[in-house]
Amino acid sequence: MDSAPASDDVYLRPSVQTAAKLLIVGHFAVGKTTFVGTLSEIRPLCTEEVMTEAGALVDDLAGTRDKTTTTVALDFGRLTLNDRLVLYLFGTPGQQRFTRLWQDMTRGSLGALVLADSRRLSQSFEVMGVLEEHGLPYAVALNEFHDAPAYELDEVREALDLLPETPLVRCDARDRVSATRALISLVEYLLTLPHSRHSSSGGTPIGHLETA
Repeated sequence: MDSAPASDDVYLRPSVQTAAKLLIVGHFAVGKTTFVGTLSEIRPLCTEEVMTEAGALVDDLAGTRDKTTTTVALDFGRLTLNDRLVLYLFGTPGQQRFTRLWQDMTRGSLGALVLADSRRLSQSFEVMGVLEEHGLPYAVALNEFHDAPAYELDEVREALDLLPETPLVRCDARDRVSATRALISLVEYLLTLPHSRHSSSGGTPIGHLETA
């Protein structure tokens, strides 16, 4: 995993006034841990464990032959956008048996970035369904793997049955610039939503976010 170098400044800047919580979600082995590690300005907190034969009995390992570890709780990273605003990134585990765990993580979240894999698009439906059930707005980033089929974004949008206003972008979770653009697509989308569209648990109103 190509991670961003850990910042020497572990603590928040005194000028920071707003902290926003965003989820990085997606199905198993879609690149969430890599994405959080790429963007985090601090050493990310990862809860990865070695995959076992017992786990292989309940997890869909199709297309993931090189994967040897998996997130069992969460990934956590921090990204300061400017002197006043900091983003907290929470990566969720992708296996179905952990869905209840990350459902709780939607509390206080402003929105989510859904990572998708063109080889396994159908596996994104359950993830998006949970977000919609909780009323959490989201954008979709197609994480491009070297052996994945190259579809046009319009084809992916149709396959995922996305609303016209739902952002859909390509990204490489290993590349900081590409991952940043994907995250910006989510933040810009959240800024377009009415102030009333935010987490039911009392998250920061979306209209208060500023990216510049």
